[in-house]
Amino acid sequence: MLVGVPASNADQPLVAATPDTVTKLKKLGFDVCVQRGAGQTAQFPDSLFEDAGATLVDDRGAWGADIVLTLDAPTSEQIAAMQSGGTLISRLAPARHPELVDELARANITALAMDTVPRISRAQAMDVLASQANVAGYRAVVEAAHQFGRLFTGQVTAAGKMPPARIYVIGAGVAGLAAIGTANSMGAEVYATDVRPEVGEQVESMGATFVPIPVGRQESRDGYAKEMDADQAREAEILYAEQAACSDIVITTANIPGRAAPRLLSADAIDAMRPGSVIVDMAAANGGNCELTSPGEIVRTEGGVTIIGLTDLAGRLPAQSSQLYGQNIVNLLRLATPDKDGQLTLDMDDEIIRSITVTHEGDVMWPPPPVNVSAAPAPAPTPREDPAAVAARAADESRKEASHKRNRVIGIVVAIALAALLILTSPLMVSSHYIVLALAVVVGFYVITNVTHSLHTPLMSVTNAISGIILVGALLQIGSSNVLGTIISFAAILVASINIFGGFTVTHRMLAMFTKD
Repeated sequence: MLVGVPASNADQPLVAATPDTVTKLKKLGFDVCVQRGAGQTAQFPDSLFEDAGATLVDDRGAWGADIVLTLDAPTSEQIAAMQSGGTLISRLAPARHPELVDELARANITALAMDTVPRISRAQAMDVLASQANVAGYRAVVEAAHQFGRLFTGQVTAAGKMPPARIYVIGAGVAGLAAIGTANSMGAEVYATDVRPEVGEQVESMGATFVPIPVGRQESRDGYAKEMDADQAREAEILYAEQAACSDIVITTANIPGRAAPRLLSADAIDAMRPGSVIVDMAAANGGNCELTSPGEIVRTEGGVTIIGLTDLAGRLPAQSSQLYGQNIVNLLRLATPDKDGQLTLDMDDEIIRSITVTHEGDVMWPPPPVNVSAAPAPAPTPREDPAAVAARAADESRKEASHKRNRVIGIVVAIALAALLILTSPLMVSSHYIVLALAVVVGFYVITNVTHSLHTPLMSVTNAISGIILVGALLQIGSSNVLGTIISFAAILVASINIFGGFTVTHRMLAMFTKD
């Protein structure tokens, strides 16, 4: 089958395939043709496509291919240029453009929407939204730095001290995490908020401070954050306004697929920000997260706050964005071409293929059946307990805890008494070795308590600590003049060493199970 890559619209600097992805498409058995000049704005001249094995054609040749790869939805004229029964792979936003879906069905075109890939593990390599959001998050920080006009990192110089910039990121999805990582690497003091409290660990792992929203847990079955109700949204807006007022830069990333972007910052919240502050509204294309956002423009409020409403953040890094988009398509075609024979096979039983298929053989396939991305079953309702039973259980647990503490104290006292008795009754020559024993016990204790159990099982850590104590004692006795003592010491060294080194060997094998080749 012939894959065609037409030039994008005049306002789109990206191209749906790069020389690298053309080579990969050829390995899948496809013939590839590229419209002349299609990659010029993305810094891919025609010569590179020819070197990769593509044929250069005009626009009608590219649109007339068996499979057409584009960035965005085609026009009516472009749809008419496609062959009946052909396949279109593009970002179509079918939920917002039902008229486009009907037009593609009437033209007997199989349309695959790259922006509807489900949020499941095996579809991550095809997730166009994630790959482009990653680039956009990076670019958002760059644009903010350009408008901010000051250093991100704090410095102490002979001329005085400069505090670091405070950046607040709303939404810790792919774009938000990319912005967090970029801002942190530039030396800024980064804070972030998300309606999903489970992402707090991801935020903190990237060096930022997570600011939770004082609302109930937000869950979604499709992998995206769920829209909050009115009360929750009001509490969240209060938090956003408070954090924005004390931040130099605010980056908003909240998007709900198929719907207008939620409003996060009101005009009053923006007016409360310091003069010179910057807002990057990454949801500007869908209406914006800020009340004063002007999509596609950079505006400055009367209070001196700059609001960046650019809708082409990923497009400002066209070479890398094109490569990522093209690789997403290659991964999809690799799934749909299992025999690598250049023949597209759409298995509607595959949840990925079914989710992205908008039209097929003249039929409208949108919307697809829902895909449950959560493996956890819905929590069962907790029955209400009798207050008397709850009180009785609490009293019982309290008694058990008190008994446990009492037994622990008794055990410590008995151990100290036995140790003192052992030292007092031992010969003077032997008592000096108790210091070594005590140090070995301390070392063993810290080995047990500081080794992560997921990497080193509790049993293994305990046995290694005991073996370490035995090893220390045996090394001290190996040079004894007593032959029997020397033999026993050697045996103890041998056995303890086998146990220690064997334990760490097992640990390395356990870790190798989770290491990618």
